Amino acid sequence: MRTPLIAGNWKMNGSMSLIEDFGRKFSDATLSEAVKVVVIPPFPYLEAARQAFRDTPLALGAQTLNPADSGAHTGEVSGRMLTELNATYVLVGHSERRELYGESDEQVFDRLLAALSVGLVPILCVGESLEERDAGRTMDVVLRQVGYAMARLDPEQRQKVVIAYEPVWAIGTGRTATPEQAQEVMAGIRAYQAEFNTTLAEQLTLLYGGSMNVKNAAELLAQPDIDGGLVGGASLKTDDFFAICQSAG
Repeated sequence: MRTPLIAGNWKMNGSMSLIEDFGRKFSDATLSEAVKVVVIPPFPYLEAARQAFRDTPLALGAQTLNPADSGAHTGEVSGRMLTELNATYVLVGHSERRELYGESDEQVFDRLLAALSVGLVPILCVGESLEERDAGRTMDVVLRQVGYAMARLDPEQRQKVVIAYEPVWAIGTGRTATPEQAQEVMAGIRAYQAEFNTTLAEQLTLLYGGSMNVKNAAELLAQPDIDGGLVGGASLKTDDFFAICQSAG
């Protein structure tokens, strides 16, 4: 039985007041213990979030990490630093990192290894562009991104990775893959993992990202191979994000 996971990626958004709102909401309201929830704010807010979320079910995540443990990397953050702030999850390979900052599959894999080496749970983000989908290359692109990382890990490492499928054309656009489109890709990812290990495939946590919101979350989460969501814009609205978390329970 896979435990649902809802992750809120704030990207370069948020504020101290929003962190306080989340702390109050998730402390006062009842949320099913059968759902894991992680909030992923910008780096400057990690310590404030750690304090505000102390008496809540919220786990803390980071938006990326540098593969190096330390050194002359101005503006970068290491996995070791994140663990000192009690972060337990970290995004790797988000489409914005790949597209805007040129992160290659190899660099994404290096970050994945860095996360695993310090005990962080990496959320590996994969997804195709609109051009790639229109060309019928969705599964080729997605499985290439998944395969580059997962095929290079040993079996124990693979068990610790969460995979988030985010069709690039649906991120921040208001467009969402239909539940059937999302399920087809998720099922393909799980079948690919079964080629390595059927038990791993059955236990693998798969998240859908790409304009998941309070209106479509329940239908998406009802799909058999969608185990949760990587939520963007809706994660900046306390009540909406809480409602999405409830729908996962």
